[in-house]
Amino acid sequence: MPNPVLRSVHVHPVKALRGFSPAQAEVEPWGLAGDRRWTVVDTTGKVVTQRQHARLALASAALLPDGGVTLSAPGFEPLTVEVPASGGQTPTITTEIFGDLVEAVHADPAADAWFSAYLESEVRLVHMDDPASRRPVDPDFALPGETVSFADGYPLLAATTSSLDALNSLIAQGDHADEGPLPMNRFRPNVVIDGTAPWAEDGWRRLAIGEVTFRVAKACGRCVVTTTDQETAERGKEPLRTLAQHRRQGSSLIFGQNLVPEHRGVIKAGDPVEILD
Repeated sequence: MPNPVLRSVHVHPVKALRGFSPAQAEVEPWGLAGDRRWTVVDTTGKVVTQRQHARLALASAALLPDGGVTLSAPGFEPLTVEVPASGGQTPTITTEIFGDLVEAVHADPAADAWFSAYLESEVRLVHMDDPASRRPVDPDFALPGETVSFADGYPLLAATTSSLDALNSLIAQGDHADEGPLPMNRFRPNVVIDGTAPWAEDGWRRLAIGEVTFRVAKACGRCVVTTTDQETAERGKEPLRTLAQHRRQGSSLIFGQNLVPEHRGVIKAGDPVEILD
């Protein structure tokens, strides 16, 4: 088997929207630079994702050099949103993400109107101004001081092409074979790795991608977002039905591994991947 390599890098500037695949990305303590620093919230401050609004899959966010974003969606004029002033200049609002209460800065009334019209529901766009202090990683799986952006729970998500191939093979044998094969974007990873045995990542504890080392925090439990076609926003049964039969860990259906970087650096598509532990 060839040595593992980093196949691709994926950054999602606004949580739940389409992202982009740069040739390289800077790794910050809380995730890839620009990844999930923005999110949509409802009128109570609760984070809104594809779980509630599958149509978010069809919207996209391009990252600007200063950290701002340009929003695009079918039937809507693109909208550029600048990073809101922080450091006490703009009041924060309390947002809720999976039970975590996180302070964030309200972005722009124009962005609120844009998203509210698109989702046909009153929402706001907010920005995490200080990821170094706003949201700790789950203490059950973290070291002191580790933080995360608006990602589901951990700085990066890794997936392997061999495990996706194995999962698609299982789907092809099941009752909903017509839904496969599924593309990797169903799982919205940050890093995709080639050249491993299927499910080898289950045993990883530490790895190096190029110049950056990572600690493996835990396997990633999957949700209904994985059943959402990222090109049409239509939902199906897979992969959750097959994961429930073959990839159950306690109450979680798992695919991929959550990573925490051990230091800053840059990773590039084509970088060697070394399993350290």
